[in-house]
Amino acid sequence: LLSGRQDNLLASAARVGKSWALSWMDLSSGRFLTRLLPSLDELETQLERLLPTELLVPEDADWIDTLSGQRGLRKRAPWHFDHESAYHLLTGQFGTRDLAGFGIEEEPAAIAASGALLQYAQETQRTALPHLRAIQMENPHKHLHLDAATRRNLELLHHPEGRTEHTLAGIMDSTITPMGGRLLRRWITEPIRDRERLQLRHNSIGVLLETRLYESLRGLFRSVGDIERILARVALGSARPRDLTTLRQTLGVLPEIKSSLVDVGREPLLQCGEEIECLPQLHELLSAALVDEPPVLVRNGGVIAKGYDAELDELRGLSENADSFLLEYENRQREESGIPGIKVGYNRVHGYFIEITHAHTDKVPLHYKRRQTLKSAGRYITEELKAFEDQVLSSRERAQARELYCYEELVSSLQLELVPLQTMAAAIARMDVLCAFTERAVTLDFCCPELSQQTGIDIQDGRHPVIEHVQSETFTPNHTRMNPLRRMLIITGPNMGGKSTYMRQTALICL
Repeated sequence: LLSGRQDNLLASAARVGKSWALSWMDLSSGRFLTRLLPSLDELETQLERLLPTELLVPEDADWIDTLSGQRGLRKRAPWHFDHESAYHLLTGQFGTRDLAGFGIEEEPAAIAASGALLQYAQETQRTALPHLRAIQMENPHKHLHLDAATRRNLELLHHPEGRTEHTLAGIMDSTITPMGGRLLRRWITEPIRDRERLQLRHNSIGVLLETRLYESLRGLFRSVGDIERILARVALGSARPRDLTTLRQTLGVLPEIKSSLVDVGREPLLQCGEEIECLPQLHELLSAALVDEPPVLVRNGGVIAKGYDAELDELRGLSENADSFLLEYENRQREESGIPGIKVGYNRVHGYFIEITHAHTDKVPLHYKRRQTLKSAGRYITEELKAFEDQVLSSRERAQARELYCYEELVSSLQLELVPLQTMAAAIARMDVLCAFTERAVTLDFCCPELSQQTGIDIQDGRHPVIEHVQSETFTPNHTRMNPLRRMLIITGPNMGGKSTYMRQTALICL
């Protein structure tokens, strides 16, 4: 029921001494992060970036009133943020002796916020969370800092009129998969400053553009489902049959996706291809276990394919052969009793019966026992028919129980492969975004920026990526030049002359 292209985040904020921390997780994908904050203002800025669905805070915090307008604000007892219990909860979840490897060992505020968050997730889900395997400390220096007002004014994800097509994400998102769409929005709201990572992205787009590989990859991505969220349901034991068939379909196209990336033989696509593990044995298992088009719920039956489990096939056979037995039994009773109009039927309330009209009541055999009397006929049962009824009804119940057992065993076997499956899902999401950027570069006539070690901006024939796309009039390109000796420009002109558009254009191009 979640929006496929929006993260559904649960967040928790804590302050220990003068240190602030914000932790957040996406249960539907297994992402778990935390970030240290210098002030309450920065907390509000990060909440504007993340837009969590729920925010946990200590009920005795003296700064709660500042967040009164935050949606999903939930006050929790202070002991949920206790350092010792939070530390124990986190190490237990990750299976480690300490938290040094995650970068939060010496950060009590991050531990408090993260522990409270994990405790709430375990409490609400009432099950193990095996897909939460680690927590990542987000480094603020690796990303471009954008305060809340800047995010709103640049209309990165949201437009005042609510029209997503008039936002940067709306223009740039031509991803195929939902998980790619979510990753693209994270990239837009978390612009990286790492020159090496930026160059890798640019090089990737360059290779995709040069080889035209992005076109065939986007075609393959149409057979890829929302694996991140499916794996979360697998981890929680709530995956439905159609989740598993979607996973099976995705596993089926992985070899072609992997070979496309590896065969190019050029970094960084080669590295991304190596992260995709095809898992042929898992694809074979799902192909053998599941029917082509299973029902929505496993309790409805008909999910496990014929030939997968011998015991289930035998139990199903007893039920499926009931019709032929009843037809043969009906003919035999007509011959033995001499009553031509005998009918054998089934009723959910009374079970199986032999129906004889009242005109032939005097011919009813003595071993027939009356089960029900109707206006025009009587219904009877025999010991043989009763025994058959017990066998069939029992086999149906046992078949249903056996099918549920087989399905749960199948989900358990998938849980053992969560790590390579999550790695594969992340690699595909990343490639989906890079292919979308390549397609946008072609369609919208974008060029690759040249990154310089020197301070400055030099944009020639710059265009506003959103306004150019949504307005009916021709957009006039313009230049922007700034350097250490020219750090400020004063823009003058009449109202509605395009001053703010020009400023936003420059910011969006840099972003």
